[in-house]
Amino acid sequence: MRILGIESSCDETGIAIYDDEQGLLAHQLYSQVKVHADYGGVVPELASRDHVRKTIPLIEAAFKQAGCGPESLDGIAYTAGPGLVGALLVGTSIGRSLAFGWNIPAVAVHHMEGHLLAPMLEEEMPEFPFVALLVSGGHTMMVKVAGIGEYEVLGESVDDAAGEAFDKTAKLLGLDYPGGPMLAKLATKGVAGRFVFPRPMTDRPGLDFSFSGLKTAAANTIKSAGDDEQTKADIAHAFQTAVVDTLAIKCKRALKETGIKRLIIAGGVSANTELRTKLERMMQGMQGKVYYPRTEFCTDNGAMIAYAGMQRLKAGQTAELSMKTQPRWPLDSLPPL
Repeated sequence: MRILGIESSCDETGIAIYDDEQGLLAHQLYSQVKVHADYGGVVPELASRDHVRKTIPLIEAAFKQAGCGPESLDGIAYTAGPGLVGALLVGTSIGRSLAFGWNIPAVAVHHMEGHLLAPMLEEEMPEFPFVALLVSGGHTMMVKVAGIGEYEVLGESVDDAAGEAFDKTAKLLGLDYPGGPMLAKLATKGVAGRFVFPRPMTDRPGLDFSFSGLKTAAANTIKSAGDDEQTKADIAHAFQTAVVDTLAIKCKRALKETGIKRLIIAGGVSANTELRTKLERMMQGMQGKVYYPRTEFCTDNGAMIAYAGMQRLKAGQTAELSMKTQPRWPLDSLPPL
């Protein structure tokens, strides 16, 4: 089976062609970083317009890269939610319309299921069951995964997502957009121990997350500590360490509660080097293993949508002819395969 995947949930247009025998045949990605940089964050209307301009040219480029055409496809997968409604409508309308015109089935994919299954794009795939930590700019959640579509949300953020907290703190430090990767880079120059921030909600039972208070603590420190470069680097280091420690504590708690020895991390923040290092060491101590996608598949991309869509098309699940998006779409509402 060969699938075209379309991702347009936020500020990146991702197109991919995936074959269940040959693997990933094409991967095209356009980032809107320059479009939104002047505003310090994603402007939904500008994001939607850019998806309109880029999606079809990227599909054409993917066909050229794969050396095939529409006649070789067995289906189209597109992100239907969650995300920015205007951006989702672009990918949904294009994906559903092309499938109708080419007389092939289409399937609506949950964006976070795409991230959750992204490690399956690697040669060493995790076996079910596993615990998944999904960390991005819009979501932070812990999920027990018994199989595709068999999801139990163990905990999630009650306010800011981890990636959102990274971006907002980076902005307070005067860093360029997108702030998360810039803050992580600055943190490498920081001195440990000069500043210490709280590890929120780790002193109580449960697996929910909260990063709003941590962001506020960082904001107050930034105001009072001065704005020389070393101070900024020290604050960035302390902030990143607090986030990483918090995520690791919750992961360890989830693994102990479930008795599972396999952990995956996915989403934009899973590209963070310190987080990967911390979780790898933790899993070694627990005689378990951590899995994550390569860096290019941590952020939004078409490959993960193509893969997730293929699994659901194989199970006979297809989208109706009507075009429906779900900006809010609980992960645990998905049907199992």
